[in-house]
Amino acid sequence: MGVALNLLDLDVWQWLALLQHELLLFAGIFFLIGAADDLAVDFTWIWLKLTGRAKTSRLNRDELGQRRLSGDAAVFIPTWQEAEVIGYTISHVLKAWPQPEMRLYVGCYRNDPETIDAVMKAAGNDPRLRIVIHDREGPSTKADCLNRLYLALCDDEHRRNVSAHMVVFHDAEDMVDPGALPVLDDTIGAHAGGAQFVQLPVVPLVQPASRWIGSHYCEEFAEAHAKGMVVRDALGAALPGAGVGCAIERQALEQLRMRHADRLPFVAESLTEDYEMGLSIADIGGRGRFVRARGDDGELIATRAYFPDRLDTVVRQKTRWVHGIALQGWDRIGWSGNLIESWMRARDRRGPFTAFVLLMGYTLLAVSGLLWGAIELGMGEAMSLSPMLKTLLWFNFAAFAWRVVCRFAFTAWNYGTMEGIGAVLRIPVANIIAIMAGRRALMAYMRSLRGHGVTWDKTHHAAHPLRTDDLQEKPA
Repeated sequence: MGVALNLLDLDVWQWLALLQHELLLFAGIFFLIGAADDLAVDFTWIWLKLTGRAKTSRLNRDELGQRRLSGDAAVFIPTWQEAEVIGYTISHVLKAWPQPEMRLYVGCYRNDPETIDAVMKAAGNDPRLRIVIHDREGPSTKADCLNRLYLALCDDEHRRNVSAHMVVFHDAEDMVDPGALPVLDDTIGAHAGGAQFVQLPVVPLVQPASRWIGSHYCEEFAEAHAKGMVVRDALGAALPGAGVGCAIERQALEQLRMRHADRLPFVAESLTEDYEMGLSIADIGGRGRFVRARGDDGELIATRAYFPDRLDTVVRQKTRWVHGIALQGWDRIGWSGNLIESWMRARDRRGPFTAFVLLMGYTLLAVSGLLWGAIELGMGEAMSLSPMLKTLLWFNFAAFAWRVVCRFAFTAWNYGTMEGIGAVLRIPVANIIAIMAGRRALMAYMRSLRGHGVTWDKTHHAAHPLRTDDLQEKPA
């Protein structure tokens, strides 16, 4: 009772000082836990580099371009309202991958005539293109559209009496690498130790017109696909699919299909079917590979694309990722696997809690700013820090400094020094986007639990690397 009375006797500045202390303790502890998690990945990657287990191989692009595939390759591109970019993507795919074994399946909805028209205009006379019209109104989900493409592939295989060797996945706005298809073909199936799933790097393109928002994807993928995925591959953990630049062995896709009651490979209610596909391959005993290679011209063999460049579309996209990976993934995939697998799945699912801790951190900054102003005006007193809190702050400061160095180094490695500096300056922007997406994902998940279902809340794409009217520079 005496404690309650003492608390009631505090003035507003003393209450704020108490709140500051509790926020500092909470945020400091959980920031440090997150930092320890990241450091474990960082030092594993450094060890892999020092021991030569994380080498980026060099391949001859001319030889890759002339190489025939070991079997038919079906390329799936699901679309919804992509008339502005799909024509450029199709034209580039058909030119970059001239192999006669390639078949390009583009999924369109019957109520999206603009996209259908754009696909037909881009087709030309190339017989390798298949336009697949979904028999329902769009949008449903990307997974549902992929299921329709799968059925079209089955029809073709039955008609031709030839089964595909692998299925490759891309999005409507992608610019594929000419060397990617042969690399995927070499790694899938009986080649290179029998991989059933392969992921190539994704390289977001710098957006001069959206330096603070659109370009922040650059540093995220630079670290994830030069370090995080390399570590997962080396440790033998399941590899999540990025939805683009990835391939699955045809028989492995059939095994995934047989796990579902509707006998379709993708669960239509899933928002991140690509992520689930990679992890499901490991669940059925298959092997995943992350292949990081450069051509003899020094360019990474990867998928390149412009990502969303407005705050609302960025938040929508990341909401879908957080909802599907962290929240749906917890329900749908669970925690199967060994200790390393559980560690990696925990990393995948920490997004909502990280967003909450970041929110508490920025709240701490706001409260500290108010208290600093009160102290300067003589209305409050500075909070005394215990030795434990001082130690906690120093550890967090050192961890943050290390994180800044890593973010700069990986971004500068891919995009140049100036973009590396930009990546550091964009850290607060990326954190705010994470907070907004985490809150929106939690709300969407709660709605789905109430039976409202999920839809393909996809982002609009207007920019494409091959569009000359975008007036956007290419990255260094």
